[in-house]
Amino acid sequence: MPEATQVRSMFARIAGSYDFLNHALSAGIDRRWRRRVVERAGETAGEVVIDACCGTGDLGLEFARSGATVVGVDFTPEMLQYALPKQGRVESPTLFTNGDALLLPIGSASADIACVGFGIRNVASRATALEEMKRVLRPGGRVLVLEFSQPPGVVFGSLYRFYFTKVLPNLGKLWSRDDDAYAYLARTVMAWPSPGELQAEMEAVGLVDCGFELLTRGIACLHWGKLPEADQTR
Repeated sequence: MPEATQVRSMFARIAGSYDFLNHALSAGIDRRWRRRVVERAGETAGEVVIDACCGTGDLGLEFARSGATVVGVDFTPEMLQYALPKQGRVESPTLFTNGDALLLPIGSASADIACVGFGIRNVASRATALEEMKRVLRPGGRVLVLEFSQPPGVVFGSLYRFYFTKVLPNLGKLWSRDDDAYAYLARTVMAWPSPGELQAEMEAVGLVDCGFELLTRGIACLHWGKLPEADQTR
């Protein structure tokens, strides 16, 4: 698992180019993936959403556009500096605050949805992060995890891995002027568990009705789970 201080330092260095590179290197598809997370959540107007590892706030703001009240949490203050100015783009209440996904500064049983987009790869313990997301939920609340994956198939999968491990790190280095950030991205995605394995991890912490959906032929994967209506596993 990555070391927290190194991850924080890396994201602090690339914060200014983070949004541009996300959109450019994915050809804008990342926006569609975030909208799919909100669609999967169902009706969210009036609900409270906790966006863990919120980064520059794009996933949380997508929920805010649907009428939810959003609290975004990230442990890199430099990333939050780019999230805060975006609050004016939505009418629903939003709050971005510094904090750790492994110890969310949120009261227990206070939210309807806990989500994380492209951030759970960076935590020191996935199980702890999932437990924290579960802790902040009211009974029946939903957990949604959006993360990169490895597409199946010999041809497309091989082309993707070549792009992700050879092309993308060089493009990211060129634009962000950071030698390691996008090489780190490739390393962590290549080491990421399969969708079935991550679903098993979500079930192991007590989430129910878990499932996943491959997005854009498996480049990304959307996972979901639910806190039981009468939770006995806290």
